[in-house]
Amino acid sequence: MNKEQLSKFKVMLDERLEMLMKEANKPMADEAGAAITMPDSVDLANHELNRDFHIRLRDRERRLINKINLALERIREGSYGSCVMCGEDIGEKRLMARPMATHCIDCKTEAETAERIRGS
Repeated sequence: MNKEQLSKFKVMLDERLEMLMKEANKPMADEAGAAITMPDSVDLANHELNRDFHIRLRDRERRLINKINLALERIREGSYGSCVMCGEDIGEKRLMARPMATHCIDCKTEAETAERIRGS
């Protein structure tokens, strides 16, 4: 991968990281000190469902932040764009769709197939 391509992916990853960090620093409604006094059990259940959804979303964002940081580290090390399984180039189209990808499409497909077989 040439320096121009690496620079393009670094900018993409940095922008995505910045966006996620801004979201991560926003307090959730419960954290903002909102008192929960719901007379209706359905309203309370709906509130709990929404809170659980936001917690799962934050966890997913946290994992994505970690993956982005690892991709940025691979750029610094010079290993970005190479599949961790076979060592081949991941491919620009795949990296455009998923800039934090660590596997080429063939290895990822193989890993997902093996996972489906194990899970069956």
